[in-house]
Amino acid sequence: MKKVFIFWDNSNIFISGKMVASEIEGKNAYYQFRLQFDKILELASAGREIEYAIAVGSVPPELRQVWNKMEQLGINVEKYERGSDSNKEQAVDQALQVSMLRKAFDYNGTPGIVVMLTGDGHGFLDGVGFHADLERMHVKGWEIEIIAWEKTCNSRLKIWAQDVGTFIRLEDYYESVTFLDDENGVIRNSKPLSLDNRIKST
Repeated sequence: MKKVFIFWDNSNIFISGKMVASEIEGKNAYYQFRLQFDKILELASAGREIEYAIAVGSVPPELRQVWNKMEQLGINVEKYERGSDSNKEQAVDQALQVSMLRKAFDYNGTPGIVVMLTGDGHGFLDGVGFHADLERMHVKGWEIEIIAWEKTCNSRLKIWAQDVGTFIRLEDYYESVTFLDDENGVIRNSKPLSLDNRIKST
């Protein structure tokens, strides 16, 4: 059985999820929204062996607990400083791309299944960005699965994933992969995750 390689753009999933939460549960949910990391990892692996998993994001002090939780799940974490002027993440996309390309060219086993957690497919027409690197991996025999919030997912990336592999809407698993929390405690717990309708690449 082919092994799973997970590439996780945490900021993209989190920020897009906040917008989805505000639509589903009201405007306060935008600030109360949290990701249930173990359930997301379970959704990504779908019962298959994980050979490698990496998540990237930024390092404001309040996120230290977030990264600790990911590391406890066996996920490799790479953190990058935000720009001092723009307050935007620096080099996050490039870090994931480097990791993807290294696996594509250096992995000695049979090409496995790439599970990409993102919504960012910009740059494909110019041969750059996640989409272009996923295309390169697919050409080399890797299977492709994209997990993203459909609301914010790049349309070209979604259509391409549906054509060559699998596209999975996080909205379909919203209540299982998220919970709501604030300074007073948990507002809504996550529900059990069902993988009965989870489509896998073949």
